[in-house]
Amino acid sequence: MTTSTRRHLLIMGAATAASLPAASAFARSSARPKPFGATPSPRQLAWHRRNTYAFVHFTINTFTDREWGFGDEPESLFNPTDFSADQIVEAAKAGGLTGLVLTAKHHDGFCLWPSRYTEHSVKNSPYKNGKGDIVGEISDACRRHGLAFGVYLSPWDRNHAEYGRPAYVDYYHNQLEELTTQYGKLFEVWFDGANGGDGYYGGARERRKIDQTYYQWDKVRALVRKNQPDAVMFADEFMDIRWVGNEEGVAGDPCWPTWDTSAYSLQKANSGVRGGPQWNPAETNVSIRPGWFWHADEAPRSPANLTKIYFELIGRGTNLLLNLAPDRRGRVPDADVASLKTWKAIRDTGFAKNLALGAKVTASSRFNTAFAAGNALSTKSFWAAAERDAAGAWLEVALPQPATFDVIRLSEDLTLGVRVYDYAVDIWKDGTWAEISQHSLIGDERLIRLDQPLTTTRVRLRILTAAASPVINNFGLFRLPDTLEEPGISRDQQGVVTLSAAEKGLEVHFTLDGTTPTAASPLFTAPFPLSDGGVVTAIARRPETGVTSAPITRDFDVSPNLWKVLAANGDAPENLLKGGTFAGTDGQPVEIVLDLAKSYNLKGFTLRPAVHNIFLAVDIVARMGAPAGYEAFVSEDGKTWGQPVASGEFSNIAASRAEQKIRFATPHQGRYLRLRLPHAVQDKPIIVTGSLGIITR
Repeated sequence: MTTSTRRHLLIMGAATAASLPAASAFARSSARPKPFGATPSPRQLAWHRRNTYAFVHFTINTFTDREWGFGDEPESLFNPTDFSADQIVEAAKAGGLTGLVLTAKHHDGFCLWPSRYTEHSVKNSPYKNGKGDIVGEISDACRRHGLAFGVYLSPWDRNHAEYGRPAYVDYYHNQLEELTTQYGKLFEVWFDGANGGDGYYGGARERRKIDQTYYQWDKVRALVRKNQPDAVMFADEFMDIRWVGNEEGVAGDPCWPTWDTSAYSLQKANSGVRGGPQWNPAETNVSIRPGWFWHADEAPRSPANLTKIYFELIGRGTNLLLNLAPDRRGRVPDADVASLKTWKAIRDTGFAKNLALGAKVTASSRFNTAFAAGNALSTKSFWAAAERDAAGAWLEVALPQPATFDVIRLSEDLTLGVRVYDYAVDIWKDGTWAEISQHSLIGDERLIRLDQPLTTTRVRLRILTAAASPVINNFGLFRLPDTLEEPGISRDQQGVVTLSAAEKGLEVHFTLDGTTPTAASPLFTAPFPLSDGGVVTAIARRPETGVTSAPITRDFDVSPNLWKVLAANGDAPENLLKGGTFAGTDGQPVEIVLDLAKSYNLKGFTLRPAVHNIFLAVDIVARMGAPAGYEAFVSEDGKTWGQPVASGEFSNIAASRAEQKIRFATPHQGRYLRLRLPHAVQDKPIIVTGSLGIITR
């Protein structure tokens, strides 16, 4: 069953007589279980059913090779050579995505529609001689192809002269009015959390700081509710849906859809609040490429990796917002489309047959005859245990014949709230029950992906703890196609490369010449040196079947094994070379000087954001932030530095843990690299960073 059709049948909140096994049974037992705790609004319930949909990042940044524009980019830069709204929407549909959210205005302030309130828009670009409207074209294409449409409108605007002052708030509300009234029905309106900082601001070129009351969110909510009553709103807090807390595609396990009024934190966003009084489920936004916008040197995720993300996000009850990045033609690249199509084929094949259908289902109890155990296999009704039967309730599925599966699917009826807290799944093995999985939270949908396929004739769900009697439906057992995730490729400080398979029992084959490995390529048996850099391409292979993963390539530059940190004001400077976290001096800029051991023709440098030590006190972590920007200097003797060879910002570093690659406008010969990091993101007093590298290739 495809993603686009699967949710049309799920979790029908108000069962009708026609949807139950027998209308007479319903007449005799018309009572329903009472909702427990927080429940979704109708718009939130419709959002849950949407499941998986597309983000599209396409604007002036596509033509500047940036993630965040500064706001001073001329409108003339926006000039796609072969824009096709239909191709972009068809690419999303090819991946089984059910909707599309377009970046109508990113932080640079450039508008993809001819807004009446600014000249910094597509109406002053070469595209269609200023007569184009990207928002309108994408909106129309979505409707032609049966996808829902939504818009992203960045609150931060680095172009507008009045940003940070009252006049900009009126401007922002006016633009939101345009987008919510001119482009038909919207299913989602997306508000980014990046706000305030350096910008062009009409030529002022300064830093401006705001607090979250600045945008008058009450007015924003009222405006969207008036114009788009069925649209959910996304923001960090106090909207219909929340951010999952990272951009790496990692949802908490569990990731509760409920929330409370305690202090916001990224950990809370990632895990939600068990038993919270508010319904505020998580949306997980992640990109098919390392960046959000198109960059020529990036490649898309493989179908196997997308499948892994699907099970770790959809399978934990969040919705997946998968970003697509059209290129300078104005089309989704062919490689990305191919990956999307194969990913959909994996899901379609894996969910085509529910191996549990036709099974005999028994349970510890039932609420009444209308909600009998057999309804657990249904998408139109549900099994409800007796009110007295919460913790300790069980459901047994006796299969008509032995079945081999590696995915178990469960759902709760969300209109009745989150009722099950902890549970286990058993199979009948060698004449007894054997536990194969234990989790917390079922919620909208729980997909349990097993490490390997199992064969049995009986499966049992045991409720360990529950807030109310269980209500379960959509039970399924499935067998995925044998799809291997590509191996890991890593290199340590000494320049030694290690390859690792995602599963036990797999071979890893590799090449060092840029060609795609085959079963005849060298087999990885031990780590090998690659200090001076090079290209490593690898595949995983299951020897008994010959199934292989997609190839993965890592392009390594010079390793830091001979480098020295000559200066760094802060703690653990050795981590700048070996990995880990370097923390600067409280309240001061960071100055770092590296001796690279010999002279290189330096084309740039790399910086990895730090991963905070989980054992640090919360108040310390709250004072730490990634560097917001940089100044880079190069020297042959370590004494004469001259002017910076590059300066700028680390775009999106507060939310993304991806490696930052800074390329100089022209190469500079030198043995010594000096970096100045003036301040942290969000004006936090302690600058923290991970390891540094250089670009010579």
